[in-house]
Amino acid sequence: MAEQTENKSRHIEVTAEDLPLHCPMPSMLLWNAHPRVFMPIEKTGEALCPYCGTTYVLKGGPAKSGH
Repeated sequence: MAEQTENKSRHIEVTAEDLPLHCPMPSMLLWNAHPRVFMPIEKTGEALCPYCGTTYVLKGGPAKSGH
């Protein structure tokens, strides 16, 4: 089980295993959480939570699209 942390990190790096991306993350404590919101990160490689302002960065950058 992942260690729970307070929702105070403002910059979090995520991997493809964390998709679909949502905030708060499962490792964040519930007592200071906001409603869960899903954020598209695959195309740009970055997402900003509209509730808490946390910036998420996709490790490896945006997904490459093929033809």
